[in-house]
Amino acid sequence: METFTSIDAMRAWCREKSRGGNTIGLVPTMGALHEGHLSLVHAAKKDCDHCVTSIFVNPTQFAANEDLDQYPRPIEDDLAMLRDAGVEAVFMPTADEMYPGGPQTHATSVHPSAVALPLEGVHRPEHFVGVATVVMKLFQAAPSDRAFFGRKDFQQLCVIEHMVHDLNLPIEIVPCDIVREPDGLAMSSRNRYLSDDQRQRALCIGKSLNQVEQAFLEGNHDPKQLESIMADHLSPCDSVDYAVVVDRQTLLPISEITQNAVALVAVRVGVTRLIDNRELIVA
Repeated sequence: METFTSIDAMRAWCREKSRGGNTIGLVPTMGALHEGHLSLVHAAKKDCDHCVTSIFVNPTQFAANEDLDQYPRPIEDDLAMLRDAGVEAVFMPTADEMYPGGPQTHATSVHPSAVALPLEGVHRPEHFVGVATVVMKLFQAAPSDRAFFGRKDFQQLCVIEHMVHDLNLPIEIVPCDIVREPDGLAMSSRNRYLSDDQRQRALCIGKSLNQVEQAFLEGNHDPKQLESIMADHLSPCDSVDYAVVVDRQTLLPISEITQNAVALVAVRVGVTRLIDNRELIVA
């Protein structure tokens, strides 16, 4: 497994590997890897001839009051996991490599479509500008045929899909299913922040989505009633940023589910912010 910190070197590797029509799959991460990340790696290895993973804790997607400095960076463990998974190349740029002159003076950025405005866009106003910008930069640094993203960060996935479509980027976005712990908690790098008590209380997130999905499958297509079901099950959380049922494409409120929708949850358990979702597919 090769590691690269230089954009030029990473780009050269991708160009060399793509000769003869070989395909490259990119798995962008911020490190602190778990089985959810590895499921993206496995999908990339299955679908593509070569797999490259990036590890970069992107400063421009963290607000001043968020956990950039505390974000876990177990780099040796991450590299061992990727090596065991059969990843061929890892891109690990510094912030200076990605943002010459520093993130604060980086004048050019990608402003995503309106799908970035609700939900996370309300609670983390600059987050998706940082996400869209760094993903665009990763696409340039590691030119690939496909990029693999998890559905857990559902709004992020929508933002990236819109960016690729709207800017005619020559890359296919491959959504991958949420990977859960045996007890139903969606895998997240932030789960390690939870105490035993907090971890137990966080199980209400998945249970709330299970109840919403069951009610939907039994014929309840009223978003307000489904949101009430979610709220009833989220009381063990310390606070709820949102628990909504919205249109699958626009992420905007709807009065009735007549086409595909998604239930989205963002909560805090202790100081740890956790998100999860469940797609509600109209038969």
